[in-house]
Amino acid sequence: MAGEVAVVDAGGANLGSVCAALRRLGATPRVVRDGRELAGAGRVILPGVGAAAPAMALLRARGFLVPLRALDVPLLGICLGMQLLYEWSDEGDTPCLGLLPGRVRALRGGLGVRVPHMGWNTLETTDGEPLLDGIATGEHAYFVHGYAVAPGAEARAVTCHGDHFAAVVRRGLVAGAQFHPERSSAAGARLLHNFLAWQP
Repeated sequence: MAGEVAVVDAGGANLGSVCAALRRLGATPRVVRDGRELAGAGRVILPGVGAAAPAMALLRARGFLVPLRALDVPLLGICLGMQLLYEWSDEGDTPCLGLLPGRVRALRGGLGVRVPHMGWNTLETTDGEPLLDGIATGEHAYFVHGYAVAPGAEARAVTCHGDHFAAVVRRGLVAGAQFHPERSSAAGARLLHNFLAWQP
């Protein structure tokens, strides 16, 4: 189990709750507000709540773009933090980190489908994914978002709200959760536990 975890301050309101969830699992979160502080980190979490353009502007201003793109340790993006891992977001027509291929697009509303997507929804999980060990298809996670990524090769769990979208992704050392594990009860705690214990 990982001890210290670098948690990037990208201006998201969930920073404190993510750190509290990590402490409950026995980890020591270290909040970093400058890209140089990522040096020596054993694993990194990028939380986020808000909009893509101001979050990317803050990451750029604090010198995170180059070190995040150069990481050779496990990285987990949460909610907006997961979206920022992709090449581009339609939210504000924003170039993002480019660590995962694809584009973040607005969720489509419709009859019985409210946007933003807020509340509990079920996960459809992939067998054999270490980050989803102990999380079965049908378990619930808590979502708050208006943008998402279509399931691609990196999708390890999907959720449906109008359309299917990626709920958990991973490509190599880069992973993301569209839902909020810090607010997702047992399934969320398990995902964070798995990330902390993950030995790529």
